[in-house]
Amino acid sequence: MQIPVFIEYFPTALLPSAGSLAVSLPFNPIKLVLLIVWVYLCLYFIQRVQFSALVPQNRKSIANVVTLFTGPILLLVLVIVDAINKSLESERGIFGIIAEHLRNAVATIRPSSFIRVKDDSKIKLFDSSGRGIKEIYGHGKSHGADQPVLDLAEQIIFDALEQQASDILIDPKDDSIYTVRYRVDGVLKAVGEMDAETGHGVINSIKAVSSMDISERRRPQDGAFTARMADSTASFRVASAGVLYGEKVSVRVLSQMVGTFRLSNVGLTEKQRAVIEKAITRPSGMLLMCGPTGSGKTTTLYAMLNEIDFFTRNVITVEDPIECVLPNVSQIEVNPKADITFAKSLRSILRQDPDVICVGEIRDEETAGIALRASQTGHLVLATIHSDTNATALIRLLDLGVSPLLLSSGLSVMASQRLLRRLCSNCKRPAELSPSQMRDFVKKGINYKCILQAEGCKQCDGTGYRGRTGIFDIMVLDAKLKASIANNELSVSALREEGSKRGKSSLFKHGLKMVVSGMTSLEELKRVVG
Repeated sequence: MQIPVFIEYFPTALLPSAGSLAVSLPFNPIKLVLLIVWVYLCLYFIQRVQFSALVPQNRKSIANVVTLFTGPILLLVLVIVDAINKSLESERGIFGIIAEHLRNAVATIRPSSFIRVKDDSKIKLFDSSGRGIKEIYGHGKSHGADQPVLDLAEQIIFDALEQQASDILIDPKDDSIYTVRYRVDGVLKAVGEMDAETGHGVINSIKAVSSMDISERRRPQDGAFTARMADSTASFRVASAGVLYGEKVSVRVLSQMVGTFRLSNVGLTEKQRAVIEKAITRPSGMLLMCGPTGSGKTTTLYAMLNEIDFFTRNVITVEDPIECVLPNVSQIEVNPKADITFAKSLRSILRQDPDVICVGEIRDEETAGIALRASQTGHLVLATIHSDTNATALIRLLDLGVSPLLLSSGLSVMASQRLLRRLCSNCKRPAELSPSQMRDFVKKGINYKCILQAEGCKQCDGTGYRGRTGIFDIMVLDAKLKASIANNELSVSALREEGSKRGKSSLFKHGLKMVVSGMTSLEELKRVVG
């Protein structure tokens, strides 16, 4: 009789010692543990639903409420429905698609908070004078209250470098939440959230190490800092601005890999590379790189510089900021606070017997005029300008006040550029094309069977892409075009319309070659070029 009774009360009994009576508890410990686990799963899957591509943006709020009560059940239903739809479209097995979803979910799991145990030897942040972030805050010993926030700031920077991000954005989502996003391969992704107090602390930490005024939260500010790790050093450019709900900080990661690129590995075709190589061997003239922010202009500029023999030619650069140190090259960094501008630096450079002058960016009439005059007087000038196409770059130079005669006589070659993400070599697969797309490719004589599409795996963090390559539109200014510019015969509206059409067409053709070669996808080409 005693054994069944013991078994009956075992889940809710404690046995303090042998021979003593069992003491009944008012609750079941196993059920309590299961309840805690269920609540945790519900909260975790709310986060998964929030960033899931399976849930439409306008249904996120409803999905969050349902997930709060159903936990993983809703997400499982969404995965099954998505798998059925994909199976009907592609004739693949449902279970195979569900297994693929599960693999991608495991591969892309990220903690909801950055605050975790961090090895202090991983990364250290320093300002321009070499002081560490903890020294800035506490004269060598950070205060106990500041320590977690400083560790979090360092962790955010370290994670960005680990994921090869080009930008870090920290901005307020509302009154109580700050979001952290990384731009990886040109695409933004959310990586975490933190409360407003922690967000303010992280932003102040980054501003302090960037030599910015932490008391000023409304006016825009600029700064810079460096990070040292066990085997490398990275530089960062910081910009802050007051926005709704608080302050936003944008951190640009200045890649040290920029200085290792050559013209052979930036994405140029053989014909395009021959044009560029011929232009940079000339003793004079201007080669102008065009494109929007983040299109890889500076990387291509460094690739051109790496083709020049620094021992036989005196090369001087003016940059804002210096992204990579080149051996045997005189590099000048723009600093408006010290009254060192592009125009003033260019004037001083012309008295230093340069053979090649590199201008990081043409921003005003004075810089454009000095650079173009230098290209007329026996100097090779390499420069960049923010514009959509080669034609709009001509319009912008004319709009800055550069005379048509100076523009036609100084400018030799123009190149506009975009960056396409490369397909992950581990998970790319044949593209699923519609019948109309197949017919179009057949009419153009293109083998559509070689076209691939992104899938997503652990190696590419579920994106389907890893790394980027450039596509280009090269325009050589021949005698006829130079005469038209000099005589002011080009209509601005016609130039903008025709140039935009021609530029996008050339970029699309170059990008289509990348698609047919299996390097990128049609979706990526449409995203970048349109």
